[in-house]
Amino acid sequence: MQSQSVMLELKEQDEVWVRLYKGERENAVFSDEYDTYITFSGHLINFQPAADMQGTTVLHDTISGRPQPLPARYFDTKTTEPISFFLTGLEELLAWQPNSNDEFNVSAVPLAKRQPPLHSRRPRTLVCHDMQGGYLEDRFIQGSATRNPYVFYHWRYIDIFVYFSHHTVTIPPVVWTNAAHRNSVPVLGTFITEWTDGEKLCEAFLAGDEEAFIAVAEQLARIAQHFRFDGWLVNIENKLSAAAVGNLPLFLRELTARVHSAVPGGLVIWYDSVLKDGTLRWQNELNDQNRIFFDACDGLFTNYNWKEEQLERTQRLAGSRLNDVYVGVDVFARGDVIGGGFDTDKSLRMIRQYGLSTAIFAPGWVYEHLGKENFLQNENRFWGSLAEYLPTHSICTLPLTTSFCLGMGTSTFLDGKDEESGPWYNLSAQDIQPLYPEQQGMLSASCCLQDAWCGGSSLQLQGTIPPGEERVAVRLFSLQMPAPPKLFLTLLYKMEGPQPDDFTVALEVTTWDSGNCFEGNPTSLPGEDPPNGRYHPRFLPAPPPGLARLLTACHRGSHGWTSRCYELELQDCSLRDISLIVSRQQPSPQATSFTCLLGEVRVLDTASVAASPPQVHSVAASQLWWQEGPEPGQLSLSLTLRWSFPPGRARWFRVLSQGARCRLGQTAPQVLGLAQGCLFRAVGLLVPQPAPGQSCRLELLVEPVLQDELPVDPERWGRLVLVYSAPGGGPGSDGH
Repeated sequence: MQSQSVMLELKEQDEVWVRLYKGERENAVFSDEYDTYITFSGHLINFQPAADMQGTTVLHDTISGRPQPLPARYFDTKTTEPISFFLTGLEELLAWQPNSNDEFNVSAVPLAKRQPPLHSRRPRTLVCHDMQGGYLEDRFIQGSATRNPYVFYHWRYIDIFVYFSHHTVTIPPVVWTNAAHRNSVPVLGTFITEWTDGEKLCEAFLAGDEEAFIAVAEQLARIAQHFRFDGWLVNIENKLSAAAVGNLPLFLRELTARVHSAVPGGLVIWYDSVLKDGTLRWQNELNDQNRIFFDACDGLFTNYNWKEEQLERTQRLAGSRLNDVYVGVDVFARGDVIGGGFDTDKSLRMIRQYGLSTAIFAPGWVYEHLGKENFLQNENRFWGSLAEYLPTHSICTLPLTTSFCLGMGTSTFLDGKDEESGPWYNLSAQDIQPLYPEQQGMLSASCCLQDAWCGGSSLQLQGTIPPGEERVAVRLFSLQMPAPPKLFLTLLYKMEGPQPDDFTVALEVTTWDSGNCFEGNPTSLPGEDPPNGRYHPRFLPAPPPGLARLLTACHRGSHGWTSRCYELELQDCSLRDISLIVSRQQPSPQATSFTCLLGEVRVLDTASVAASPPQVHSVAASQLWWQEGPEPGQLSLSLTLRWSFPPGRARWFRVLSQGARCRLGQTAPQVLGLAQGCLFRAVGLLVPQPAPGQSCRLELLVEPVLQDELPVDPERWGRLVLVYSAPGGGPGSDGH
């Protein structure tokens, strides 16, 4: 039996009656015998107060015993969870067309602006992620219950992220694009051909007339534009005929031009492989044999077995495009290389001596070679050893809000409480990441999975205040933007150790040197002159009048967490750094160690906070999938939710269920998951099976989490009420 659905959007004071007619009249479903949905109407009008009905959609569905299978490319065949995918071969690439099932794979997070811009004249750092063929647990778009997963979070230290696999067209899993974009890093997919099959594929689109390679370039540019990632690494690792290699530079120019046109800031980078005569021979440098391909695109990613003299030749030949050469470094140290593993810094030191960019290949070595158990500690050690060779980039837009979540955890925390124990992994839920400062023996920053304010982790700062000094400053974020007239800052922290009250914790804001910059209400540190650009924001016990939405942000401390709010007025200033200041309450000639967990930091433009949040509306459901539940009298339901919300206003959406019931009553909302865009697939919801003649009710909620993370009144959430019944029974007396 096919599902029959009726969708209505209700507004305040609306009254709805729905009638089902049986029989046939004039090609429509009609008859004099009808059932009137009295209970349906009464439920809609009386079950909730009329004021709560705004943004509510009501859907009636008849349970289908034979659900239509969903396309295996886009949905897991066992659970119907949305998954990321790749394309195999030329035929699949040329046949690709966007469709509604693609939507889960479209990045909902725009590439955040950064300073300095990517194309500034300074060496860059590219990371090429290659792990066990790709599309592992990261293919699950809404996350998975993966224990000890691989995550990357040192985004401030890199400039470009490439997702690599050996499939012809590697479309980066959207979870990576979301995490990278939130941290100002563009993401490239991979177009690769190799071995004998690669020769045939290249012959098919490169050896003929230009129409063939233009069609491939057009499709690759359309795919990047549609899925909202930022371009391609092109890797032709097979020999080419004279005709094919003759067209290859033209193809690269066509692809680069189309990507630049379709994707703002888009990139095409060529991997050091075939030569201008079609021979496959890695050069490990830029030279006259491969320069024709470098000249046709945005950059060259060299092979890994270079020596210093090759860096010298590359530097001379690259000229003004010095920073467009990404010298490859294989962290697995395969072949004759300068350094890999924990000696990767040796390679980077030499590369930077010549002013060249670098491409760090397979940094997942830390995870694959050293093991999962101590991965986070080893990861910090690895990137810490490279930090002096990795120019960082700064945040240049507000609001800046982060709970330091890595996009994984051993529990899920909300407002400092462990809401749900158990491993989870969803890189789309990764927050804006800080700098990870290391001062040998004096300060370390790491990720804490055992306690958090929101998400799966907090930032753990361990340090020592030296003898005779009163405080230590920990630089969290580098900024480069004009300061608004008034800043509102919040801090959530927890001091650990035997005597947490011996310390005070506060935020410090620094500005770039400017003779015109000054503070509206000077509160400089004792013994310091205001013009030095360091400011302690003024502590606010309560938010100022007119900003009532900030009230909850200032009184949220619980479960051992302390909440602080601050205000800072600046005139004609440019923001430079946000630092945490840990101070001793009492002077001491002894060194004093401390451990501080940071649960959340927010830096807001006070003027933007006053804006009223918009309404989630037009919630709709599709692709309903009914199955028998694990227990008698239970059903399992999966469905896709879509809704509307103004672009750019939400950080993400929290999707909740108030449960299903066949009688009157209320249940506490349960979080189903996070959605990055305006759609979410709820999978495996257990609901009661209605008796014949009975209808049951499931209510789903969509809570927008705004960019400033200030609370949104539940009246502005989206709601979908699903009233479902057994086939043939129709709604009857159900207690509503």
